[in-house]
Amino acid sequence: MGTILEPNDRTTPESGETVPATMPKDTPPDAAEATTARKGGAPPPDLELLVHGVGGTTPEEMLGDPRTSLVTGDETAAVYRRTVDLDAERRPPEEREGPDREGPIREAYVWCNLTSGNSSRALWLLLLPFMVANLAHWMRPPADRRERTVRTYGLFVRLVALTLTVLLIAGACEVGLDLFAWQCAGSADCAGGKSWLGFLSPENHGWWSQPGRRLALAAVLPGALTGLLWYLSNRTWSAYESSPPLERPVDESAPEAGNRPALCLPGFWYGRRIVARLRAAHTAAGFLTVAAGLTLPTTAYDRGPGGSGLQDAVGWALLTLLVMGAVAVVAVVCFRGRSETKVDGELDRITITALPGAALGVLALSVLYAGWSRPDWASSGKLPGNQAFIVIVIGEGALIVAMAVCALVLHRAAPGRTPLYGLAGPAVAVLACGLGAVLSGGVAQRIADWLDGGATPGEGPGIAPPVLLTWLATAIPALLLALVGLLVIFTVRVWRTRDRLLPTIMDGYPGERPDAVRTRRIASTIARAGLTDSAPWIVGPFALLTLLFGACAVTGAWATHQVPGRAADSAPGVVDAAAQTAQALGSWLMGVACLMLVTWARRAYRSPSARRTIGILWDVGTFWPRAAHPFAPPCYAERAVPDLTWRMETWTRRHGGRLVISGHSQGSVLAAAAVWQVDHRTRGRVALLTYGSPLERLYGRWFPAYFGPTQLLSLHGEVRCWRNLWRYTDPIGGPMLLPDGSGPEVDCDALKDPLVYGRTPEHPLPAPILGHGDYQADPVFDRERAGLLARLPEQTPPPPQERATGQMSSGRSSG
Repeated sequence: MGTILEPNDRTTPESGETVPATMPKDTPPDAAEATTARKGGAPPPDLELLVHGVGGTTPEEMLGDPRTSLVTGDETAAVYRRTVDLDAERRPPEEREGPDREGPIREAYVWCNLTSGNSSRALWLLLLPFMVANLAHWMRPPADRRERTVRTYGLFVRLVALTLTVLLIAGACEVGLDLFAWQCAGSADCAGGKSWLGFLSPENHGWWSQPGRRLALAAVLPGALTGLLWYLSNRTWSAYESSPPLERPVDESAPEAGNRPALCLPGFWYGRRIVARLRAAHTAAGFLTVAAGLTLPTTAYDRGPGGSGLQDAVGWALLTLLVMGAVAVVAVVCFRGRSETKVDGELDRITITALPGAALGVLALSVLYAGWSRPDWASSGKLPGNQAFIVIVIGEGALIVAMAVCALVLHRAAPGRTPLYGLAGPAVAVLACGLGAVLSGGVAQRIADWLDGGATPGEGPGIAPPVLLTWLATAIPALLLALVGLLVIFTVRVWRTRDRLLPTIMDGYPGERPDAVRTRRIASTIARAGLTDSAPWIVGPFALLTLLFGACAVTGAWATHQVPGRAADSAPGVVDAAAQTAQALGSWLMGVACLMLVTWARRAYRSPSARRTIGILWDVGTFWPRAAHPFAPPCYAERAVPDLTWRMETWTRRHGGRLVISGHSQGSVLAAAAVWQVDHRTRGRVALLTYGSPLERLYGRWFPAYFGPTQLLSLHGEVRCWRNLWRYTDPIGGPMLLPDGSGPEVDCDALKDPLVYGRTPEHPLPAPILGHGDYQADPVFDRERAGLLARLPEQTPPPPQERATGQMSSGRSSG
């Protein structure tokens, strides 16, 4: 991050240069003193820093004024004020304009462009499996002094993430090397009907007609995909993780870092080193996967009767290099590279440069080796080595089971309100692997069907993907039926909850004339909002069924070596018909799922409304740092949290005023994370106001190691004062429910929604049911904000020397 600028930058009389309000530590005292001059020695002003929630908004909407100006920041994320308030610190409240002249100065932190501002970011939908796998890392139960188990859990998650990269690149190899270069180009019937493949056909006896050279040419596709993933990760790394957080003095009065929540640690939002290491390892794994796809079928031929001894020796040497490279990749992934107790700016230069470079060199040697002339080599059947999909899926299953064991051990040591008995992380990892299989297998299924014409892939001698992918596709209809069944169960539950709530709705509106339609609508909204708390009972069973069906698919493919339709030929007619139907339907559904993601991404490129919807998904899914998968969409909090921390630190130290950081929805999570990061003295001048907040309801339950009861209690104890607003009709926000009895001190009573039941002289039209939005429209909001400011101690402007030396500059910090 660069230097933060204030709206009231000034010009020094000596040089005439503009000096930013956030000055370095060596700024002369007289220069700092002039910036906080106020008429009549009035007390310092108060500030409300607004942070919006998912989906984003405009500064004009947040501040309620069409005239707003940039205070500090850039086009990606910035702080805005009303134009008339740009120099509000210099003026007493009575000289300010607008309806809030007696209240605090209001600023809006707009961060929506971090996730949904650029239309090209909609393509991040294709990285959805990587994002979900990264979430599994943060979903572990609390540690309770079991650091070894925590590290083992993180290791298994990183290995699962590595298998997802290998699976994606293996899927690209299946399309390019097997379906196009080996099966279709090697078949006169397939290549003859496609002029663009004619130069690869053996019928033409051209230079490219040999199978090894066709494979070497087709390796461009998965190799380019690996390079693209590296480029995207490196570009977003430069924009997010590469900038160190602010440098702040070590807080001697604060508790030791080891006893504080992880989000307090200075290096938590600085993932530069781990992302660089994992990016190198995953890039190398991708190149090595492509190299294996070239080397394995080539060495299989060289070891046969028609092979050459020299070529066979070179093949064994390449296989040795592949094994050594795989060991090096796994070793780098196993190494714990994330440091949170300090801002670790060092990079493992040798690892991040040599590892992918060496893997690329092995790939180049494999291309040369495959392109070595073998005149008698002919391709037939499926590409040798495509059984690797079975190994990958078995490896993913074993790693997820190991994750589950670690999660159960941690949950048993510290049970709490953790969903699925601590198994939320493994369940989400199963879904990540399922999504990866759908993306990889769906593309292969559709392309095989296209290349094979009207035939069914796997049902004859034509073009066909690996048998396992067809078995996995066959399981999709059964999974969708199970999902529909779960949704029906929860729909019935909503109806029953609504009927149970109907007699109680009028208790909140005494004296009003009942309206059956209005009452039913309010009750239905509350019942649907309660479904959020039932999400674990959808995710858990669905993940378990996915794991079981995946195991059945592996068993069926391994035991029969045939697609389900052929394997069920000897079964009873009903079973055979069901297998045929599921196979055909699953193949189409797997392809449709891929097409839906691509179509949605393309629509988001053209439609701002669709782009906003996709941005909401990333607001929730990319809050966490990329600790497990470097190709996941970037963590926007690594920019937003330091931004907020910088603003709170510099404003309070510069002006000495009281500050309320006011966060809605996901903005409340960012606000809480920023409050954890500020200096202990600054927290004494800061109040926290959250509304529609998922801190306890979602983050506290799904990420208990970071937002669990212990961590929220710590936040309540460290911040000067905190109030939380919520509604029964809100499907995302909820009360904090602190376990030490201080919950009512934080939580307000549930806000009335709608504000008015029927028509009144003040509300002649029906009041809307607000649900998750428009909390500031409730009169309670202004009262609670005023109450927070009243609870903060009255401040005086800091002495000039303190203002000058209290400024902070960007850079590395040791704590």
